[in-house]
Amino acid sequence: MSAQPDHAPVTTYAPAPGAPAELLAQLRADKRADSWAPAFERQWAAALEESRRTFSLAPLYEVVQEWQGLIASAPAVDAFVASGYDDSDFIDMAELRGRRR
Repeated sequence: MSAQPDHAPVTTYAPAPGAPAELLAQLRADKRADSWAPAFERQWAAALEESRRTFSLAPLYEVVQEWQGLIASAPAVDAFVASGYDDSDFIDMAELRGRRR
């Protein structure tokens, strides 16, 4: 028998206590601050409410982990976009699904 309840996911990642504040500072310093900071604040508020309701820190951890990944991958995405990528062979999946009907 497990010590963990069946309905509670086991979170293997626990951010540092100051991680949300550090993330918000990074987001506010980024060139995308106008859209990223408010989006993080909305997600954080929703996760905080969910945590209060469920007595679980998992929603908060997930928001921190998601935004850490977004910040970490942003330079690579910027470099890709700046490289003048050719998306002429892009396949619009929504268009393909529409054709099948």
